[in-house]
Amino acid sequence: MRLLFAGTPDPAVPSLRALLDSPRHEVVAVLTRPDAPAGRGRKLVRSPVGALADEAGIPVLTPGRPSDPEFLDALRELAPDCAPVVAYGALVPRAALDVPRFGWVNLHFSLLPAWRGAAPVQAAIRHGDDVTGATTFRLEEGMDTGPTFGVVTDTIGATDTSGALLGRLADSGARLLSATLDGIEDGTLFAARQPPEGVSTAPKVTTADARVDPRNPAAAIDRLIRSVTPDPGAWCEFRGERLGLGPVRPLRTGEVELAPGQLLVERKRVLVGTTTVPVELGEVRPVGKRAMPAPDWARGARIDAGESLA
Repeated sequence: MRLLFAGTPDPAVPSLRALLDSPRHEVVAVLTRPDAPAGRGRKLVRSPVGALADEAGIPVLTPGRPSDPEFLDALRELAPDCAPVVAYGALVPRAALDVPRFGWVNLHFSLLPAWRGAAPVQAAIRHGDDVTGATTFRLEEGMDTGPTFGVVTDTIGATDTSGALLGRLADSGARLLSATLDGIEDGTLFAARQPPEGVSTAPKVTTADARVDPRNPAAAIDRLIRSVTPDPGAWCEFRGERLGLGPVRPLRTGEVELAPGQLLVERKRVLVGTTTVPVELGEVRPVGKRAMPAPDWARGARIDAGESLA
């Protein structure tokens, strides 16, 4: 099939690469978000998907909105049979959805109808799900509401961060998307409506959402931090300034008792109290500095007895 691939960030790259390598399909163009400023110099940088397309010599379309008349004209001229989508980052209007004869097929990183929205992997970890996965479905105007083609599943490990889990799902999801397109072309795969039960939503995670409150239980703090690692990154306050937090390790019941937020600096570890058991800090990132092991930070900060995180 002739394909228009739509995607933007790193997790979409394995899917584009798989389709570029497929002997059955031809990627005739790539749709991605416009180049964005990045780094200290704030220079315009191509998206990861756009960079791979450039490397492969494939035309790249970067409309401000997919409803722009110029893009719709280009889409009609390309006349793709299907438009696979992975984390493109903008809503596709009806005028564009109707162009490919097999529609737009989205790879979403959850087991739909669970966790519809922008941050499904983060939501699954934060809410303590044991299993998640990826789903292919036909794109509609609703938010991840279209009928589904297939799924892959993955167990969420006790130390999984959203970055690690999303990396695995990006690889297994790429294989699922490729197989889905093969089945659509063969006429052997048909979409089924999503069940009305089990619907949940996963809106975009903000920096404010990533703030750690020591007055929560250790298990909830552990899941929150892992869910926002690496992006947008967990944080709290120490001495009135922001302190970035990497994944933590909850202690066993009765090992140490600390008040919520209270710090305890030992020779090889730094503990902080919660409403249940304390947690051992991993890496921390003070303002304006690189991430470092918590004991190194504590030695430099010269933490006094009774100081706390907030």
